[in-house]
Amino acid sequence: MIVNYTEAGWQIITQRAHGLIAAQICARWKNSNQPARWLETLIATAEHDDVYNEFEDDQLLNENGGPVDFKMTGFRANMCKRQLEMALTKSRYIALLTARHIHFVHGKDIAAKEFCKEMKKQERKWLKESGATLEDIDASYELLEFCDAFSLLICQGLIQPEQRKIEISNGPDQKSYGFFMSEDGALVVEDWPFEPDAFTVVYESRTIAQLTFESIAEFKKAVDLAEVHNHELVIRKNNGK
Repeated sequence: MIVNYTEAGWQIITQRAHGLIAAQICARWKNSNQPARWLETLIATAEHDDVYNEFEDDQLLNENGGPVDFKMTGFRANMCKRQLEMALTKSRYIALLTARHIHFVHGKDIAAKEFCKEMKKQERKWLKESGATLEDIDASYELLEFCDAFSLLICQGLIQPEQRKIEISNGPDQKSYGFFMSEDGALVVEDWPFEPDAFTVVYESRTIAQLTFESIAEFKKAVDLAEVHNHELVIRKNNGK
């Protein structure tokens, strides 16, 4: 889960809510630049962080009793194995994108070395079975990673004030994209890579006033009782360019 400290307490955004934002961004990508296996790319983007439901986990609190942000978590072979197995039951193409994301996130972790090595061995087999090329996977994953990065900037509240520009990532076209918040509160992306001139992303969060918890059960109860907040954020083209 993504945990932000605010004046009102802990803001909680689930990994799946973050994935949904990424998918909403991906769905608006310019038609002429969409990867060949478009629908599978979109599904993989939506599900790229569906490795597990945080609230079924036993590692929700840190040593101080506060909720654990995703950046505090490390590689867990059983969770990644489960996610990859689920992807394989859907399509080899989605599994290839899932494997690429696991490697992107955990590739430098010593604990993930053997797992990533085994995924790499399977890649050629999965490519053959999918009928895709490595170039197809590269293009799809670059778009997934771009949407993931953009969504994380939104979820972590990293939008800068005073129209200061922040870099998102390179897109599948190898262009570097950035955005800033306009005076009307919209996020303005340059250069514009999407099909419509503007669109809205919608996502949910919960805010918990209590800062520390004696047990995971207490934290889960607080999450269950917390009011759900709906957020709407307009992303649009720079009308001045």
